[in-house]
Amino acid sequence: MTTTSTPASYNHEEGIAVEVRIGVQHCAREIAFESMMTPDELAEAVKASRSAEVLELVDDKGGRILVPSVAVGYVTTGAGKKSGVGFGAQ
Repeated sequence: MTTTSTPASYNHEEGIAVEVRIGVQHCAREIAFESMMTPDELAEAVKASRSAEVLELVDDKGGRILVPSVAVGYVTTGAGKKSGVGFGAQ
């Protein structure tokens, strides 16, 4: 039986993407992506995955990231940044 943590709600109304990095045990590279979830929602999803078999997160394009809970070494979140449009948008 597979149990997953439910992904938290999106943060689309604020338009702020948060950088997420997941370190996976026995893998040289970390998983890096941007998410529209708030840092608090990400923290709750990671905590909930400790009692589940899979950590499930959603990236800013709607893709799902699934990592076996026992393989998660660490999860970090960067500062949120507003997405810009056009030349010179920062």
